[in-house]
Amino acid sequence: MDFIELAQSRRSIRDFRQQAIPKEDLVKLIMAAQSAPSAGNWQPWHFYIISDKALQREIRNQCGNQEFMMDAPVFIVVCALTNQNRSTYGKRGKALYCIQDTAAAIQNILLCAKSLGLGACWYGAFHEKNVRKILRLQKNTRPVAVIPVGYPVANPDPTWRRPLEDSVTFIGD
Repeated sequence: MDFIELAQSRRSIRDFRQQAIPKEDLVKLIMAAQSAPSAGNWQPWHFYIISDKALQREIRNQCGNQEFMMDAPVFIVVCALTNQNRSTYGKRGKALYCIQDTAAAIQNILLCAKSLGLGACWYGAFHEKNVRKILRLQKNTRPVAVIPVGYPVANPDPTWRRPLEDSVTFIGD
């Protein structure tokens, strides 16, 4: 499958089979994440791969109790290291660039998951302070997303997308 097909076929998966993910595939997901661009190549991210069900339940409870999450064999919590690039970019690096960089890493995880026959869902509506406590994160480590990952029960149909002419402006020739 070429890249455009891969990108257009990726979906947020919320229904997983009860099947373990090989560690090699989990490593591939993180390798893909680490290949994302980052401001100044500071790579201000850290990834927690969580398969412990008790810990997953604690995290899920901070995500609006989304029941679907517990069907996933693995959660990946993607964190921004907010001071990683501060020496180069100051406040903008701490407040913005590290978030942009982790977002790029998250998208790579989602696309890599699809390419491996896995499904994933980028979940960002969680109680950040409580997730920080659960994972015992340091002061300058900010959780940005919780990604349940597993083998999808089904591959959902494409979702509606705005027409290109509503999303793009060409300037110049």
